[in-house]
Amino acid sequence: MPLTLTDFNTADAGDVRPALTACLAVPRWVDTILERRPYVDLDALKAAAELPLSSDEIRQAMAAHPRIGEKPTQPGAEGEWSRSEQSGVDNAGAFAAANAEYEAKFGHVYLVCASGRSGEELLKVLRERLDNDPATELAVAGRELLKIAELRLAKAVTA
Repeated sequence: MPLTLTDFNTADAGDVRPALTACLAVPRWVDTILERRPYVDLDALKAAAELPLSSDEIRQAMAAHPRIGEKPTQPGAEGEWSRSEQSGVDNAGAFAAANAEYEAKFGHVYLVCASGRSGEELLKVLRERLDNDPATELAVAGRELLKIAELRLAKAVTA
């Protein structure tokens, strides 16, 4: 159940931490969002969420995400959000080989903000991103993580 911005601003940090971690599993990001409270509005909260991530933080956060094309099994809000975000992926079988190729090249799951996008579009993006070098691809994945975090934060905290 989402919190109002007022409740988010005044809640005990321990009560809010799980919801923020479900948005993005990076402790520094969660701590920064909590430390910058109170937020005057949702735009200020959204701006605070655009915190650049280190390579290690990107890898850590990716570990909490399911593969595109596989049905997310996480419990709670994170699993619910993942299932919703991947609801447009209807060609899971096509992703098996593409995910394997991607993971062999980069050593991590293909991470993309899937919300509102079709499986066909996401598969095309995956194939295009295979042309990236590992450092570029990690940076792209980091930007996608922040997009996902922003969408999830909007579900966790409302006006």
